[in-house]
Amino acid sequence: QVRFVESGGGLVQPGGSLRLSCKTSGIITSVFNSAAMAWYRQVPDKQRELVASITKSGTANYADAVKGRFTVSRDNAQKKAYLQMNNLKPEDTAVYYCNHPAYPTTWGQGTQVTVNS
Repeated sequence: QVRFVESGGGLVQPGGSLRLSCKTSGIITSVFNSAAMAWYRQVPDKQRELVASITKSGTANYADAVKGRFTVSRDNAQKKAYLQMNNLKPEDTAVYYCNHPAYPTTWGQGTQVTVNS
């Protein structure tokens, strides 16, 4: 059974930083490495939005709202992904999820990020 487990969220003041982690299980290495790992976020009553993604080789893409502040990375050997979030803003408040495109309907519990003074 494929699972995604996100962690590292919390309450932080504007300008602060958090590092999110995504642990996967049940995904064979060749599948994990076949596509980009992605981070999404969702706020109540809104659709989940793509925040960042990173390919096996390290090519990263970011939503305009987080460019220059967030850095996505991955560990192919351990089949994990990370999201370093710096200079956080109140509008970054959301539940953050990771996902692999081979399993588009499988979602973890997410990790809550709250940016509030």
